[in-house]
Amino acid sequence: MFTIGDFAQYGRVSARMLRHYDAIGLLRPARTDPVSGYRFYEAAQLARLNRIIALKDLGFSLQQVRAILAEEVSVPELRGMLRLRRAELEAALTAAGARLAQVEARLRTIESEGRMSADDVVVKRTETVLLAELSGRAASYGPEDIGPVIQPLYDELCRLLETAGVTPAGPGLAYYEDAPVPAAAKTGGALAPPGEATPNPPAHTAPGGDAVLVHAGMVITHEALAKAGVTVDRASGRPGTPSAAPVPTGLGFDVVMLPALDCAATVVHRGPMSRILPTAQNLAHWIDANGYRSAGYARELYLECPPDQEDWVTEIQEPVVRA
Repeated sequence: MFTIGDFAQYGRVSARMLRHYDAIGLLRPARTDPVSGYRFYEAAQLARLNRIIALKDLGFSLQQVRAILAEEVSVPELRGMLRLRRAELEAALTAAGARLAQVEARLRTIESEGRMSADDVVVKRTETVLLAELSGRAASYGPEDIGPVIQPLYDELCRLLETAGVTPAGPGLAYYEDAPVPAAAKTGGALAPPGEATPNPPAHTAPGGDAVLVHAGMVITHEALAKAGVTVDRASGRPGTPSAAPVPTGLGFDVVMLPALDCAATVVHRGPMSRILPTAQNLAHWIDANGYRSAGYARELYLECPPDQEDWVTEIQEPVVRA
């Protein structure tokens, strides 16, 4: 048998903790000297101690641990709990990292206010491009909501293009639209007093909510599509019709002829998109200061996307008109 000190050493816990476990009936000593009150433990009790510590580290309270041990949890069951807890901790770590990135972006925005040079912004016309794309819905236009939606879309789009044998002819290009309002939302509450028109929403606010449609696209050619068995109307981007709306190809992705922007204020952002906020807000300051106003969501042209996101180069293309 072991003294409480020796047992604590073997179990890598404190004697104080063992006394507490004894007091709440979680791990009783094998024997307690009736005269001195000294506690003695057996080596076999290390198995129960290990389970107690493992369950505690999984986030269970001591009351829960006692209830679980009463059911005699097996090693495979403990391993299953460990896998579940690991997944929860990884998700929490990812979420915490994303929040930290957003805090850092806000701080960068504050630090860089008013520092953008007029030379950093170029007002120009963009070209009409043929895109292969996948679309998804994000809860808002914020980077914290766009990121988890757009990255899987691009991963899947690249896979589908490779499977179809369609080689991209240019960089990725993402664009955004107001998300449609569900029918229930349209009728569930008054947006304006009876007889009055609902005011037009701001350029970056989806009607009836903050959700946006995310379009993750890759520049392709008509020739590459033709080799994959898809014929596209060169004037519209839609097979056989005059519409420019995204159209399924039968290959798992859509195609669209994305119209040119007649007037776009553009600026280059360097680094991960999670830190785009300072660049976007500095561009907004420039637009306001130079007699323009926004005419819609900005497009993102991904000029360079190496494995290290710190080396990413993205052109932000904000459609503008004279104020």
